[in-house]
Amino acid sequence: MLEAQGESPAAQDALEKLCRTYWRPIFAFLRREGIPSAEAEDITQGFFAELLERRSLDAVRKEKGRLRSFLLGGLKYFLANEERRVMAIKRGRGQRLIPLEEFRADDRLEMEPADPMTAEMIYERRWALTVLERVLSRLKDEYQGAGNTALFDSLKELLPDEPGSPSQAEIGARLGMTENAVRQAFYRFRQRYQLFLREEIAHTVATPGDIEDELRHLIAVLEA
Repeated sequence: MLEAQGESPAAQDALEKLCRTYWRPIFAFLRREGIPSAEAEDITQGFFAELLERRSLDAVRKEKGRLRSFLLGGLKYFLANEERRVMAIKRGRGQRLIPLEEFRADDRLEMEPADPMTAEMIYERRWALTVLERVLSRLKDEYQGAGNTALFDSLKELLPDEPGSPSQAEIGARLGMTENAVRQAFYRFRQRYQLFLREEIAHTVATPGDIEDELRHLIAVLEA
């Protein structure tokens, strides 16, 4: 997030990367607020287009250095101004900054009637899930690069949020490994997972001192 502040080309690239990574919570919030899908897409595009045009995250400091809080606060302000909202819709059409198409087939966004508090909870949960998706994507790339895709797929099943997880002995039989070898492999897998999780969270806060608080918040959201 620190790289995204300023006027340099590198800052612009970093800011655009943040937008592309964290648009899902914004879109989910809009849908939960009862905004139709097509309009929510345009508002999401317009909101991030304006953020990219301003090319600054200085206001993040007002939200205690957390990109998560900054984006939600900025979106609420954006929606409160009807003229800005209309301009966002006009700007969003025909300007595809972020690949929203994949979300159209996501049944999780076809939600119940709007409820402001619930919308915020959904935003928080989608934010947390986006961070975890980023972590698993990085971890998968690492295992694929080492030619261990099958091992990654199996070890991923041992994560706490995976339903119907097999035992380590079952995974060992599947991969031709001893149960102890699977246990050691999962220990290394979990270490890398935790490292990448901290790194992903570090990308969304202004100071290293905020990482632990944000990590605790993410865990609380997922357990709620």
